[in-house]
Amino acid sequence: MKILVAMSGGVDSSVTAYKLKNLGHEVIGCYMKLHGKPNYHEDNIKKVQKVANFLNIPYHILDLQEDFKNKVYMPFVNTYKEGKTPNPCALCNRFIKLGKLLEFAKSLGCEKLATGHYARIENGYIKVAFDESKDQSYFLANADKGALKYLIFPLGEMKKEDVKAFASTIEELKSFATQKESSEICFVEDTYIKVLDQFMDTKIPGEVLNSSGKVIGKHEGYMHYTIGKRRGFEVRGAHEPHFVLKIKPKENQIIVGTKEELKVSNFNLKNINLFIEAKELDCAVKIRYRSKSTPCKVIINDDKSANIILHEPVYGLASGQMAVFYDNDKVIASGFIE
Repeated sequence: MKILVAMSGGVDSSVTAYKLKNLGHEVIGCYMKLHGKPNYHEDNIKKVQKVANFLNIPYHILDLQEDFKNKVYMPFVNTYKEGKTPNPCALCNRFIKLGKLLEFAKSLGCEKLATGHYARIENGYIKVAFDESKDQSYFLANADKGALKYLIFPLGEMKKEDVKAFASTIEELKSFATQKESSEICFVEDTYIKVLDQFMDTKIPGEVLNSSGKVIGKHEGYMHYTIGKRRGFEVRGAHEPHFVLKIKPKENQIIVGTKEELKVSNFNLKNINLFIEAKELDCAVKIRYRSKSTPCKVIINDDKSANIILHEPVYGLASGQMAVFYDNDKVIASGFIE
């Protein structure tokens, strides 16, 4: 089988290419240039070249910087500007890695696209990885349903520690087993605020309000805060911890309150991405990557929006984040929190 492998210069994609080549597939590597971070690509391309030479496979360098800027980077900036919390990895997977890269794979006549994601594809569905501590099904859940039949995740049945151990047994891959892991958001070198500072003034002091609308303190600029944050703002006369409950970007205000006030029992979703045909779902939902799943009912509207009724309340629901819905270990839908 002719397979394009997304290669980043990391241990996961290198082991992915190695395993597929050893199974007898015709493997082609591809490195994606997504952003212009200094010295980032040069180092990674050298690593990709090293693996490609070792495996004796061809590789391509695909410049997707313009697509990445339009579909991932600027939406990241603008979502924070709107007082919401973005999910750039979910957008990147849909439009870039499982979008533009898949188009490129097809243009080369490849039957499949393989990546080093920790997830599984089974019977046309994304499923949770065997290594649940590294599971990336959450970030893949925004993928177009039509893309799934082309995808292979060779590491989905492996534990991360075993991938590293496997790489360390192969002389040419030993150095990959010990190198530092890449950060969650590839284009954020330090903090997201430093990214935003390139486009706008983020340090505009504003008012802190309680849930009754009374001014109780000051903050250093609304973009410094996300829902659930409990530090970095002034609250006068408070005797218990206060958390960010809501962000009002136009007024440059944040509303804060007690942990109990963070509790949410229902919410609305936009742009629901369904992997099954249904008008209602009884399932479990994750409201962020590291949260545990919560039982819920999903009522789907004709305009691709949905109403979510939680059977147990959650804390710190953030507008702009992705909610992912599971039937046991199978992803059945996703969407963005309003």
